[in-house]
Amino acid sequence: MEFLPLSTRTGRFTYGSPRALTVSPDGSLVLFLRSTGPEDPVERLWAMDVATGNERLLADPENLGADGRAGLPPEERALRERLRLWAPGIGSYSTDANCSVAVFTLGGRLFRTDVATARTEELPVAGPAFDPRVSAGRIAYVSGGRLHVIDGGRSRILASESHVTWGVAEFAAAEELNRHRGHWWSPDGSALLATRVDERHIPRRHLADPAHPENSTPTAPYPQAGGPNASVELHLLGLDGFRTQILWDATRFPYLSDVDWSEPDRPMITVLDRLQQNGLLLAVNPVTGTTSPLLELSDPLWIENVPGTPAILPDGRALTTVESGGTRALALDGTVITPPSLYVRKVAGWYDDDLLIEASESEPAEQHVYRLRTDGTLARITHGQAVHSALCGGPTVLITSGSLETMRTSRTVYGEAATTEVRDLSATPPCRPRPILERVTRHGLPASVLYPSGHVAGEKLPVLVDVYGGPGYQAIGLEPGRWIRKQWWADQGFAVVTIDNRGTPNVSADFDRAMFRKFSQVVLDDQVDGLMELAAKHPDLDISRVGVRGWSFGGYFAALAVLRRPDVYHAACAGAPPTDFRWYDTAYTERYLGLPSENPAGYEADSLISDAPGLRRPLLLIHGLADDNVYPLHTLRLSDALTRAGRPHSTLLLPGVSHMTPDGVAENLMAVELDFLRRTLGIERS
Repeated sequence: MEFLPLSTRTGRFTYGSPRALTVSPDGSLVLFLRSTGPEDPVERLWAMDVATGNERLLADPENLGADGRAGLPPEERALRERLRLWAPGIGSYSTDANCSVAVFTLGGRLFRTDVATARTEELPVAGPAFDPRVSAGRIAYVSGGRLHVIDGGRSRILASESHVTWGVAEFAAAEELNRHRGHWWSPDGSALLATRVDERHIPRRHLADPAHPENSTPTAPYPQAGGPNASVELHLLGLDGFRTQILWDATRFPYLSDVDWSEPDRPMITVLDRLQQNGLLLAVNPVTGTTSPLLELSDPLWIENVPGTPAILPDGRALTTVESGGTRALALDGTVITPPSLYVRKVAGWYDDDLLIEASESEPAEQHVYRLRTDGTLARITHGQAVHSALCGGPTVLITSGSLETMRTSRTVYGEAATTEVRDLSATPPCRPRPILERVTRHGLPASVLYPSGHVAGEKLPVLVDVYGGPGYQAIGLEPGRWIRKQWWADQGFAVVTIDNRGTPNVSADFDRAMFRKFSQVVLDDQVDGLMELAAKHPDLDISRVGVRGWSFGGYFAALAVLRRPDVYHAACAGAPPTDFRWYDTAYTERYLGLPSENPAGYEADSLISDAPGLRRPLLLIHGLADDNVYPLHTLRLSDALTRAGRPHSTLLLPGVSHMTPDGVAENLMAVELDFLRRTLGIERS
């Protein structure tokens, strides 16, 4: 069991890894966050000179009298939850246009760092500060829902209103639409675009802590499927006092999914309708606040969020993604410019006059970086079986590569005159997973089997299905971090099976969208069929002893599996499962299932509550009582239905634990799950 405390001490082998990397526009510097070593959780701000590879420590929370662990403003705590950040220290930072100044907060305190001198100073703020942004020497930040500006050393309120929040992304945007901020500077630092968010009409949910009944119960507005969303406006706020509301048809397009003010005279916004089937890319007139359409977006199912698109190129052509020949392609003014073999995942930026894109070809477990000319000429610039991604800054490109062969993730910086590495100080995992990758069933499901270290062929093994299975996450990929804990499970005596069923991303357009208006049947059919085919190929899989575990959507599947297919799955550990999507949030749920009023049969078919009387396999339900994403009501209501039906089950509730399970909670839960699975599947301790 030594692996589990090591995983806890090393932050799941992430402490010491660089993240939040920024390449300066001239390509000379890389800024990043990293702790000092594999067992140091506190993240600091660093800069690396591209020409020499020399690193400089710019800001150390410990030298500033704060580690960012305590005193987080509510907005900061919520943002870290949305971003799945649990390490203390500097959670995020922002820079001015040329990366000469960086700003960040620690426990609500605001700091400014001069990148050239590494001099950091604390700035006075009106209250606990959140999400500082800097432009032309001026700093904007949010405190208590008010938007403040520091200009010439003086702080003043730029926008404030009772019961309304300024400059912060609402829950739906931050959790589901990939927009994590609520204010944007103009390039010259003379004005801001800022969201005005009114959530007074949204029902509030309570997160009680039964372990501390003396404490007050925090509440938060939660946009539940079929119910009201936050009312979101966008305003232009000039430092000279000028202000105007940005106008678009917010009744038809309520979601503000993106804001871009990189062009001085023409900020752009992207808005979507509630079901995310129609949208507009709009140019904003910063004088009148009016908008004009640059591009109409539509999809009969849903508009996929592909980073870097939609965009208007310097020559005025529109860059979008389209479905073409069963894949996701790039198009200019509607004309496809990528080959049919390429599945585009991201537009990373510009390198010289070429686009850098991240995409896959025949093997979805791999990802490569390509140079793409606007005439369609394509060249792959990464090699080897790995997951590669790119970050651009002028003449410099930073390539991140995760490989199972090396069990490391490298970050290689290619500058004009030098190639160097951003050092990774994380712990070396004590195991080297060797998953056997397969494509199974007529749908070509990506799948894997992972055996214990030193497994001898012919030895039958109980099966553990380690699953996610939901939209937006691909489990079968070659990054090392996906496999380390799976190997631990294998080394406890299981053949660990993972399958990406239809509805998970990066295989094909039809594959991605197979869950439209239905979750449960597609995922269950694919997982069962995939397991049976793997068992036929791998005779050491003992399918008379099959356990299943998962978290979030994976927890939903784990419970679904034993409730509806007890003939296949014999025990389940279901962590934080959304047991009825009528109780989950609007933007995620309605994208796939539609409105509950328009698809009542689909919502009912995907609910687990009515299945409770049929439980006849061991089920362990796990939920953190501080989970503000999948609220504990999901597990508690399923447990209540099981109890009322007289169906034995186990429930583990975790006071003070959120959806992330940080600080060793995940490792402790693995030990609990192992004990449960050994007992219920009749496995002797090794």
